Amino acid sequence: MKRIGILSVGLILFGFLVSGSCSGSKDTLNISQDEKMAFSQKEGDTVKIANDSTEYEIIIIEPGFNFWLQSIARPEGYYSQSFLETRNQIFVVNYNQRVMQPMRYRNDLYPLQIDYDSNIDYGYEVNYKLYNYFIYFQRKYNQRLGPFIPRI
Repeated sequence: MKRIGILSVGLILFGFLVSGSCSGSKDTLNISQDEKMAFSQKEGDTVKIANDSTEYEIIIIEPGFNFWLQSIARPEGYYSQSFLETRNQIFVVNYNQRVMQPMRYRNDLYPLQIDYDSNIDYGYEVNYKLYNYFIYFQRKYNQRLGPFIPRI
């Protein structure tokens, strides 16, 4: 199984994360009480995203992400796969640009590049969970990885 990456903030292991400068505050994102509860979790969640037919996986180690995915995120099927792929490509490009600038962006949040190839069909589940992780991360850490406000 080939790994696209490992996402981890709370447990600075191996990983790739997104960070950087952003305008505005969390209050402008309308963070709900349930979402604040997910963001405040200290115990590590591990979510493994895999597509056996393409042999790719992502491992996300982030306190609160699994709870957020199950209770806050839009359900599977809400977005089309092409929408998710397009957004993930934008988020990955912005993330990888930040990885290459450790003096400008916090390298503890994104130590490794994301190996995401837009020519590979990772399947719906991988794209869905990767997209939602990007939304979760942007909302939790008040970051922006593209021109879109990270909304649910």
